[in-house]
This record gives sequence, C-alpha cells and structure tokens, in this order.
Amino acid sequence: MGAEQQPLMAEQKEKIWTKDFVLICLANFFVFLGFQMTLPTIPLFVEHLGGNDQLIGVVVGVFTFSALIVRPFAGHALETKGRRFVFLLGLLIFVISVGSYSLISSIFLLFLMRVVQGIGWGFSTTASGTVATDIIPASRRGEGMGYYGLSGNIALAFGPSLGLVLAAMIPFSHLFAICAALGVASVLFAAAITYKKAEAVHGKGADRWDLYEKSALTPSLLLFFLTVTFGGIASFLPLYTTQKQIGGLQLYFLLYALALMVTRTFAGQLYDRKGHRAVFLPGAGLILLAMLLLAWLPGEWALLLAAVLYGFGFGMVQPGLQAWSVERAPAHRKGMANATFFSFFDLGVGVGAMVFGQISHWFGYPSIYLAAAGSVLLSMFVYWTVLHREQPLRSKAGKNA
Repeated sequence: MGAEQQPLMAEQKEKIWTKDFVLICLANFFVFLGFQMTLPTIPLFVEHLGGNDQLIGVVVGVFTFSALIVRPFAGHALETKGRRFVFLLGLLIFVISVGSYSLISSIFLLFLMRVVQGIGWGFSTTASGTVATDIIPASRRGEGMGYYGLSGNIALAFGPSLGLVLAAMIPFSHLFAICAALGVASVLFAAAITYKKAEAVHGKGADRWDLYEKSALTPSLLLFFLTVTFGGIASFLPLYTTQKQIGGLQLYFLLYALALMVTRTFAGQLYDRKGHRAVFLPGAGLILLAMLLLAWLPGEWALLLAAVLYGFGFGMVQPGLQAWSVERAPAHRKGMANATFFSFFDLGVGVGAMVFGQISHWFGYPSIYLAAAGSVLLSMFVYWTVLHREQPLRSKAGKNA
C-alpha cells in the first residue's frame, strides 16, 4: 500500500498548474497583450508622424537593442536582487514608457521612449521566464514552458488585431493609454506571486563582465536566426499587404497565434520525451515555407497559409529551445540562461527590423522575406553542424558506459 502511495505523492509534487503558475501566466498575458497591441500599430504611428521605412526599422529595432543591452544586467539582478524586484521594476518601466506614447508628437521623442520601453521589456521578460522556470517542475520543463508560452500566444491571438481595430477607431493616444492599463494589470498579478529566493553564488571579480550563460549559447544562436524573420513580419507586413492591396492582416495574426497555441499543447511534451531533435528541424522547415510564401504572396490565401505555417513552426521550436537553454545551467545561473536566450531573441528581431528596413528601401518588400528564408536555412545548417559535432561525444560516452 505504501509503495502505491509513493508514486502518487511524487506525481502530486510534480504538478504544473499551481497558484503561482497561474499568476505568472496571467501577468505574462496582460503585459504581452499590451505589447502585442503596439506591435503592428507602432509602424503605422511612425508613418503618421511622417517617418519612412528606414525610420520604421530604426524605431522598431532600437526597442529590441535596448532590451538586449539590459538583459545581462537583468540576469545578474535576478540572482542578487531577487525575482520580485526585477520583475516589478521592469513592468513599471514598461507601463510608464507605453503610457508616454499618448503624449508624443515627434519621432525623436518616440525613439527615446522606445529605448526606455526596451529596458522595461528586457527586465520584465527575463524575470518572467526565470520565475516560470522556478515554478515549473524540472521533469516537466518543456511541457510547462509550452503552457507558459500559451499565455503570450493567447495575447498574440487578440493583441495585434485588437490594436489595428482600435487604431482605426480611436486616436493613437487613447490606444497607448489602454496598452499601459493592461501593463498595470500585469503588475497587480505579478505582485501576488510567491517568489523563490535566488540561489546566488558570489564570486570575487568576474561578475562584472559576466554577460551570458555559456550553456545557453547554442539554442540561443539558433533562436537568433529564426527571430530575424519576426523582425520582417512585425515591422513591414502591415505596409507590405497595404501596398499589394491584400486584406486579411488581422486574420493573419489570429491564425498565427491559434497555430502557436495548438502546437504548444504537444511540442513541449515531445521535447521532454525525445529532445530537440524531434522539434527543431520540422519547426524550422515550416518557418522556411512561410517566408517563401510571404515573398511570393499572390493573394490573401497565401498570407493566411503563411500565418498557419509560421505559427506551427515557431510553436514547435521556441519552447524547446528555451527549455534547452536553461536545463544545462546550474541552479544559480537560470536567470542568466534566460537572459542569454532572450538577448538573442531581441538581437534577431532588432537585426531583422533594421536590416530589412534597408533591404526594403533598396529592393522592395518581397526581398525581405527571401532574406528571412536565407536566415532560416542558416539556422538549419548550424543545427546540423551541432548535431554532427555532438554525435562523436555521444558515441564515446556510450562506449565508456
């Protein structure tokens, strides 16, 4: 009887859906909803202020680069100042910066506040991912990160479409005020979480220049080549579809998010059982097909099919890569592992936005997605190289065993 109870007790200890997990998902949902509502509307706002494609790329890109710069500091702060301080500070900065867009009437001021928003986003999302990692049982990390990611995906299902609808109905100032209010809701949920204490290991000197977690570099680099594609979609797809007089952009974001949500219900479990080999190449292949469809874009059907393919592809690779990033890191380095992962995420989006802004200026919008397809192919080549590099090590370990 006792032997039967032990597995049951172990199973109960390994549950994912605790009170704190629900709270971190709600906090993540509301800040992502506010963020996603600005995603397709910031390019329209820049255009409203008199900016061109190159300025749109810069305004979008500077946000991600400012987030990138602060993430290593956020990672250190998570281990020294604690999860609560970093998370709430980041959310409050996000609220203030987005709310300030309601008062902005020049591209220069928008540029400055995008830097501030990036700082808040860098702190809050690094902290949020680390808090989720703390809460989720290690044995179900891939599955749990998939469910956690769903909170952002649900926001993505409604945020961009809602932002576009509201931008057509109300002034930009009112839209950004609503986005800031959603950030306030995130602060309230985040404040109710019971946070685990950081397990910092204090060294004597090298911490100042400790900017990344080595064990997270491989999956983070793969993520970089994939998120470059997102820079092209977030920054220029609204303008591209308008130029081609193709409707369905709001439905694009909805279908993309729904595909992400469906994929996350099984991709994380697949990673837990079979590892990154089972999810990366199939997911990257789907993203590649989506980019080629967008480069072609003969009609609305191609736009919507690209949304589904992109959602399924990104939904397969992102939770697995994040779980891969943190699983090999020491307990006191989980924050830095998440910081490294999201830094490469930001770098990909920022590089994509800025480079594609110049590419579109020279060659037109279709060339953006051809270049993005090349980045996906590069990620697949890097992954293939990593597999072949690790294979001899696995074989040698098997012989020694």
